[in-house]
Amino acid sequence: MVTFISQSSEETHRFGERLGRLAQAGWVVGLDGDLGAGKTQLVKGIAKGLQIHERVTSPTFALVNEYPGGRLPLAHLDLYRLESQEAILGAGLELYFEPAGLAVVEWMERWHGPRPSCFFQVRIAVLNGDQRRIEHDDFGA
Repeated sequence: MVTFISQSSEETHRFGERLGRLAQAGWVVGLDGDLGAGKTQLVKGIAKGLQIHERVTSPTFALVNEYPGGRLPLAHLDLYRLESQEAILGAGLELYFEPAGLAVVEWMERWHGPRPSCFFQVRIAVLNGDQRRIEHDDFGA
């Protein structure tokens, strides 16, 4: 794991933007972190890096938001409300774990199925105020 210390939500956004520029078709990025850690802020940056111009919002109640425009289609999933593997499968979300574009999954720790073939883990922890520790697999950033 590589560690990056973000000093602000803008830096977290820029980190995501860099990830979005590097992303390749078939990647799944799993995000873990407490509520308010900055997961959705990171996804907003990823969307910008993919040249997606739609407003990115948290899919907590929708479970998945799809953004088809841009360099790659983006699927943004949130597993927070799904407490079991059966609930995830019942919602039909397993399709997103082998995406045609990029899938970003908040609360990835709730997925207990097989790891996607092109999987990258990102963990965000709140340090002080706006400061975040972002630990991630090496995706070439």
